[in-house]
Order: sequence, then C-alpha cells, then structure tokens
Amino acid sequence: MGGEFILGQKIVEYEMMFSLIVCTYQRAEALNRLLATVAVQSLYPDEILIIDGSRDDNTKLNLSQQDLKNLSYYKVEDKDRGLTRQRNFGIEKLNPQTEIICFLDDDVVLEPDYFQNLIQTFVEKPYAIGVGGYITNEVNWTVAREFDKGWFKYDGFQRKEGNRFQLRAKFGLSPNLPPGFMPDFGHGRSIGFLPPSGKLYQVEQLMGGVAAYKRVLFEELSFSSYFEGYGLYEDADFSIRASKKGSLWINTKARLEHHHDPSGRPNLYKYGKMVIRNGWYVWRVKYPKPGFKARLKWNATALLLTLIRFSNVLTASDKKGAFQEATGRVIEWWSLVFNKPRLL
Repeated sequence: MGGEFILGQKIVEYEMMFSLIVCTYQRAEALNRLLATVAVQSLYPDEILIIDGSRDDNTKLNLSQQDLKNLSYYKVEDKDRGLTRQRNFGIEKLNPQTEIICFLDDDVVLEPDYFQNLIQTFVEKPYAIGVGGYITNEVNWTVAREFDKGWFKYDGFQRKEGNRFQLRAKFGLSPNLPPGFMPDFGHGRSIGFLPPSGKLYQVEQLMGGVAAYKRVLFEELSFSSYFEGYGLYEDADFSIRASKKGSLWINTKARLEHHHDPSGRPNLYKYGKMVIRNGWYVWRVKYPKPGFKARLKWNATALLLTLIRFSNVLTASDKKGAFQEATGRVIEWWSLVFNKPRLL
C-alpha cells in the first residue's frame, strides 16, 4: 500500500505493506465490534488475519456474515491454541510482502485514524522496530497542577496515584525509571502512565494487543513458547527482547479503547499465580543476574503487592476473587524457592 504523510512542511512518500493479526478465543461479539472499527479506518490493512482458538464455531459463523476486504480466517488446533502460539501461527500465514505486522486484542475499539498514526511513526522514526498504540479509556488524566498532592505527574499531565504506588514510595520501592522501562528490581510503571499528550515516547515495553512490529524482527525472534494459554506478560517478554534489536515507541495519537471482555480469561487464583511466576520470568529476561539489593527489592515489592491484594478482601466488591488471587500469589511466590522457571 502506498501513500503519503505530511510531516511538518515536508511530504514523505511511503510504500509500506502492513497486515493485521487478531488472535481470538470465545469472543465473537467483541471481535465484531473491533472489525467494525477496522472497516472505517483512514488507512486500511493490506490483509487481516483472524486466528481463532475458540472451541465453538460462533466466531466463524459471525465472520461469514461480514463483508470485510482482505480478510482471511484460520481455526487452529489444540497444538496452536493460546495467545503466543496463535500469533506465531498468524505470522507464518502472512503475505511474504508484508513489512509491518499489527497485532490487536479482540476486545479493543479503534479511532478512525489508528493505523494511519501507527504506520506514520515508522516513517517518522525509521530505526523503530516496534510501535504501540495508546489506550484512552482506562485512566483519567488532567493538566498537572503544582499544588496537588497524591498525583503522578508526567510531561504536564497528572493522574491519581494509586495506593500501591503510594505505599511503595513509603517503603523505598518506587520505580526509578520512566514509564515503559523496567528497573533492575522489576515492578516498573507500565505504559499506562504515559499521558495523552499527542507525543511519541520511547519505551522498552509494548502492550502486545495494541502493538505493531517490523516483519524483519521475526526473522530473529518469535513469541515465547514459555507463555501458554492466557499468557500474562508475554508482551513484556517479547518487547523487551525486541528493544535490543531497535527502538520501540508509543504514539499517543494512535488511539483506541480497551473494553475488557471476561470471556476466555483464567480464574483469579491462576491469574495470581501468573502475576508472580510470569513476572519473575520477565524480570529475569531483562536482568538475568540481578544483584542482591535488586533481588531483595523484587521480593519485597511482590510481598507488599500481595498484602495489598489480601486487604482487598475487606474492601473490594469481589471479595472472593481478591482472596483467590492473593492466595495464588502466595502459593507461586513460595514455589519460586524450589522451582524457578527456566529461561528460554
């Protein structure tokens, strides 16, 4: 696909074929909402691959009733089911001419110029290996005011600082790097702490469900087989490895909403276990041999966050879920003493 972007006063022509991969599981209605917003994009994908791991045929039936250009549907077997496996499966099915691969979760909704702004970043930042979009409906930001307390301030904007980060600050466990970068003791600030400024921000982590990468990257890397099923933090693992091959950016003009669909998610006990085990794994991908102080701070932060989750048993609306997740964290934390994940 060819076209042009106006960067300042200079017109930049490009010839950049890009494809969209959407991995889905038991979310036919959510996928329909996403595809309706893909259909009206100002810059339309050269191909759309739906990789379906569902155990029923609802997604296939719904897609058969739509008329979307360049769409291909694949139903995977058990051996290819799960987010990372489905993504790797999709990459193998791409048109060989594809230069940019866009990944989207099936429960997001795009603004009409999402792809245009995303692809423009690769033009503006030719050494970028990956670019992430910006989720608009999960955090309330306001213009920063110097006298406000209890707020996280960044680049002229502010958002309420959660209890977790306020407590971490009291115990000397605050992240010491900008959002999107992992400190040596893990537990950094996610890219959700980047403000809606309309700017580009360099990071080392992207959210996998709102990211795009250059095709050439996958000649060296693939999504890790360590992460199965729901695959919590698989995006952090992949993007940290990708950041060693080229720069990663968030374009806060590439806007979309994320409507968390509960279908296909693990129960909270399993989720709690993944928070600890997968969190430890990703930390060690970035820092294979952390020092004693970093190890101490990683464990102290994990313990503090687990205690906070236990306290939600008294305050949260889903008290049972809070207890299950906190219990899963404790069980997996102790299991790391005897059975640490093997880095792939």
